[in-house]
Formats: sequence, structure tokens, C-alpha cells
Amino acid sequence: MIRLALAVLASMVMTAPLRAAEKVSDFTLDNGMQVVVIEDHRAPIVVHMVWYRAGSADEPPGQSGVAHFLEHLLFKGTDTLAPGEFSATVAKNGGTDNAFTSYDYTAYYQRVAADRLPLMMQMESDRMKNLRLSEDDIKTERAVILEERNMRVDNNPAALFREQKDAAQYLNHRYGVPVIGWRHEMEELSLEDALSYYGTYYSPNNAILVVAGDVQPDQVLALAKQYYGVIPANPDLPKERYRSAEPPQTAERRLVFRDARVAQPYVSRSYLAPERDHNAQKQAAALTILSEVLGGSTTSILAEKLQYDSKTAIYTAAYYGATSLDDTTFDLIVVPAPGVTLQQAEDALDDVLAGLLENGVDQDRLDRVKMQVRASEIYALDNTEGLANRYGRALTQGLTLQDVQDWPKVLQEVTADDVLAAARTVLDRRQSVTGWLQAEEVGQ
Repeated sequence: MIRLALAVLASMVMTAPLRAAEKVSDFTLDNGMQVVVIEDHRAPIVVHMVWYRAGSADEPPGQSGVAHFLEHLLFKGTDTLAPGEFSATVAKNGGTDNAFTSYDYTAYYQRVAADRLPLMMQMESDRMKNLRLSEDDIKTERAVILEERNMRVDNNPAALFREQKDAAQYLNHRYGVPVIGWRHEMEELSLEDALSYYGTYYSPNNAILVVAGDVQPDQVLALAKQYYGVIPANPDLPKERYRSAEPPQTAERRLVFRDARVAQPYVSRSYLAPERDHNAQKQAAALTILSEVLGGSTTSILAEKLQYDSKTAIYTAAYYGATSLDDTTFDLIVVPAPGVTLQQAEDALDDVLAGLLENGVDQDRLDRVKMQVRASEIYALDNTEGLANRYGRALTQGLTLQDVQDWPKVLQEVTADDVLAAARTVLDRRQSVTGWLQAEEVGQ
């Protein structure tokens, strides 16, 4: 029965059309704002997102966390909205809203009934340029983000470990600075810092409007012109997104992070890896497939070798952050089984990697992984919010609509030789950081 079900799934997956490209429209307003419309008429809802091509990696030195700080502050008042009124209005209209900040972007979104789209555009365009802040707002919200850091980072040994590991991986690039910020710099963030970042990056010529759902492209364009098109472009927007470059890594880096709160030690390793680029997605696709082959599921190589065959680990995983403006990482994790030391777990990981680099990937495993990836890409088309997120994230990081639409095809064109070549290029210990997370009393 299982084999039959897999065969049926394979048939469905291989014949299912990738229809996203047929329902995406793209416009540019006179002030430089990009407008992307993704049609999905199955339900009378709409996802409205504004993405700014600015994140924590665009912050001035010494002001880490200001991008995330400003994200919080945008929910304060404007000339026409009282503090908190934005979200209250969305909720009153039966919708949900939120925002998020990453290294390369900051995004704001609402999910509402389709006929509420004009109201969302009216409010979102208002806070693009009319934010009003006071010193009391700064003090209150600075306390909020510091408490958020307490909860998410300072009280979480794994999060503290990841911060230190990222800092070791990126010696000079801003990806080595946490998105939420270093505490000592967060404590000093000021009204002037927030307004300077806001004035520099929050303008239509640095923004992408993504609207997905039960809408027509001409309707969205007309509304975008009405609400966003009247906002002047910022003539002082930096023409290039300046980033301090990472020097070539020529030596392996290691760290041990000890914390008495650690209940489950583990080994983590990251390698510097190329990101997915416009018109050059082949290597990123091979690395994406490699991450699935190595540690993407319970049928991956790491799980098979370390969890089931040798019983060395209770959990293994591999991750690759393809969508990134600058060099990204390829990451591996091994959580050792009881009685297995971190050194033994790391040695077992190295044995698996050595075998992969010597023997490559067998075709049956590759075909199975590619089928799973294709199924995932097709199922993702049923998630309107996920599609809006996919396009917005890609566009803020230098990719185009065509790159997004070509991506599933590029993934399916990956060969076993491509995977092996990518593995031999990236899995080089000289460009890696290996970290051990363990309790203070454990001596490995």
C-alpha cells in the first residue's frame, strides 16, 4: 500500500502544473515602488504586504537592532492614527496583521477580506512617511525589545550559542550581528537613530508592494497609485546597498559554548556558501537538493547513517539559506544519543560527509528527494500568504519574478554530478565553524 501510494503521488507530482507564473502581474509606479499582484480567487481574502529593501545588515555600525526597533515603532501613531489604532482597525475588520525583520528586509502585512484592501493601503501608506514618535515612545518600546531579547535570546542557551557561532562565521559582514541587536547597543538606541533609519529607507522607491488573493491586477494598480503613488520618492536613497565584505576564510573556526541550563548538548557546523543569484540559480539549487539529501527528512543520509544504523544520534538536520543578498551558510546539526560524546558525534558526522564526497549521491535517492521537493513546491501554491512571502523575500534580495518562477524547474534539473560538485565546493573545513553546545559541568 505504501509503495502504491508513493507511485500515485509521484504521478500526480510529475504531471501537476506549476501555475504561479500565470497569475502574477508586475508594475512599477512613477515614484519607483514595485507592485506585484498574485491572483488567487478561491476565497474572498487578500494578503497585503509592504517589503522594504532594508534590514539589520543595513544598519549603521553601533546601532544594531535599530531596524527591528523601528519595526515596533511603526505601530505607534501617525498624523491620522493614534498609537495602536492600526492593529485595532485591522482586528475590527476581521483581519490579522504583523511585521518581521530579517538581515535583508523588513516587511509589514495584513490578511483581511478582499473588500478591505483599500483601507489597508490607506493605513500602510500613511505610516510609510507620516510616523510620529516621542521620547516616551522610544523609552517604552526600547524596554519592549530588550524584554524580547531576554525571552528569545538571553534565556535560551541555544539562541546565545547561535549568536556566538554567527559572529565567528562572519568576521566583518553584518550577518554576524544579531537581527535583534546586541544588548549593549540596543540600550542606547535613540529617537534620532530610529528617525534616521526611517528617513533613509522607508520610501516608495525602496519598497515592494505584494498583494495576493481575490483581486484583479488593474484594481490593485489603481489603488496603489491612489495611496502609494502620491508619496514622493526619496532622492537621497543610497544607490547601492553597501555591505562590509567578508574576507576570505582560510582557516577552520571552532567554539565551545557552555551553559548550566543546557539539557541536550549538540554539535553544529556551518560553512560559508554562495547565495541564490539572479540568472545564476544552478549552484544554489544543487545546494538546496544537497541539504535535503543530507538532512532534510527521516530518510536522509544523516538520519539513516547516524540515527538508525549506528544509533549515534537522536536527531540530525541540514539547512541551506538560499535566499540571501550576500554569502549565506550551509548548516549541519547532530544531537548525540545518550552515552555518545560530542567528539564522537562530530567524528561520525565527518565520516558521513567523507563518504558523500567520495561516493556522491545515488540516483534513486536523488530522484526521491527531487520528487519530494517538487511536491512541496506544488503544495506551496495553495498558501496565498506563503506565495506573497516567497515573492517579497526574493525581490528584496536581488532576485526577479522570473527567477522565482524558474526556481522549481532549476531544482528539477539538478543532477547527481551537480550535487557532488556543490558538496565538494562548499563542504570545506577551511571555511567552516564548528560549535559544541554543552552544559558547564560536562567535560568532553
